[in-house]
Amino acid sequence: MTRGSRRVEGGKRGIPRHLFRPLPRKKAGHSTAARSPRRRVGPWRGYRGDMSDESPSNAATTPGDDFRYRGNRLGLPESGSGSVPGVMRRLAGLALDWLLALMLAGTAYGLGIIGSGATSQEEVVSLLNNTALVIFAAMNILLLTLFGTSVGRRIVGVGIQATGERSWPWFVSMTVRTLLLCLVIPAVIYDRDTRGLHDRAAGTVATRY
Repeated sequence: MTRGSRRVEGGKRGIPRHLFRPLPRKKAGHSTAARSPRRRVGPWRGYRGDMSDESPSNAATTPGDDFRYRGNRLGLPESGSGSVPGVMRRLAGLALDWLLALMLAGTAYGLGIIGSGATSQEEVVSLLNNTALVIFAAMNILLLTLFGTSVGRRIVGVGIQATGERSWPWFVSMTVRTLLLCLVIPAVIYDRDTRGLHDRAAGTVATRY
């Protein structure tokens, strides 16, 4: 056995080929390479690579737009002057405009300009609210047409500018926008650029100073 083993190690030409089949190292090495988990990982990773290649192509076709941030599709910067302000900033500007309209309506009532025939408190409150709404609308149409902003918006640093979607005169756009804003509902339905229906109808967008 020792000589046989030496002959196997020293030279394999004189030994028949079938004597090498029982040798475990030869066949085990081949079988482990074929059945090794690492070998099986290769095709699996390749399959996952195919799936990842399909994902970017689907992502490129399914969105259908180039939205990255508010206002980028309108050519506006992401932040700073000229960018689309947040909802809270615009709500603050509207609240200030509404408070100013209420103050003007209260002043008109105190001076006796309006409400001379109102007798009950409910009538006075309704009169003040309606008058404030009219003042709010008139103030917005006038100031937005002349300056592109209002008192409350200017305090919080918000202005209104055209997007080029409408060829109307600026006064018409501001009138349409303000009337829809007074209806409240169009203003609370907005898209990813936070443009409400009143902005989309008038072809406008709110921007920061």
